[in-house]
Amino acid sequence: MLSIALSELIQIFRNRLVLVTSLVMPVAVSAVFIYQHEGFAALGSLGYIAAVVMFTIGAFGLYTTTVTTLAARRQNLFLKRLRSTAAGDTAILSGLLLPITVISLVQVAVIMTALAAVTGEPDNVLLLVAATLSMVIMMLGLGLATAGVTNSPEHAQVTTLPVSLGTIAVTSWVGITGTEELALLKRLLPGGSATELVLNAWNGGAPLTESLILLAPTLGWVIVAVALASRIFRWEPRR
Repeated sequence: MLSIALSELIQIFRNRLVLVTSLVMPVAVSAVFIYQHEGFAALGSLGYIAAVVMFTIGAFGLYTTTVTTLAARRQNLFLKRLRSTAAGDTAILSGLLLPITVISLVQVAVIMTALAAVTGEPDNVLLLVAATLSMVIMMLGLGLATAGVTNSPEHAQVTTLPVSLGTIAVTSWVGITGTEELALLKRLLPGGSATELVLNAWNGGAPLTESLILLAPTLGWVIVAVALASRIFRWEPRR
């Protein structure tokens, strides 16, 4: 698995398109939010900024790169060749996705630290970590499912749009309006409960037990995405 991960890390830094979409663009957008935090905080709160930053990296960095990577490796038959080795399916997928997962986690940690240095520390750091990890797992699961219907890296530019733009839209909706109204709908949408969890972690004011329950909808999306991926994910191009 580690040899696959190292090879994939090298490919990421060689591929300019992936490098821009997974590293440069999410960081640039996050920097804008931090620089203009007072204006964005007027729309929602500092927790809203943290949630948008987190999902910007998750959607346009982790998720999009996951789909693009798997589609590219399938198209050039690399996935098929890996399956002929001693590595199992889980080890193959873990090796391919480990580099971008670690990169995304480091990005979130660095940018959240910068936001805290500029605006003040979050109310509950451990809760923020839980929200971040749940978001990462969800976006990986959705990436695996989307890769099943993505024929090529170019096709990924289309197939990733609904989820990437949709999760950002849900994050903004929940972050700005809260969950006083339509709470169940907002929490069940992908990204909704994770956004509320970030709001509680950064802004405070919500009981810990009530916040931890918000992990359930996100983990539910993980189960749905993995179940879907197990049915539609392909290791070889369609003939």
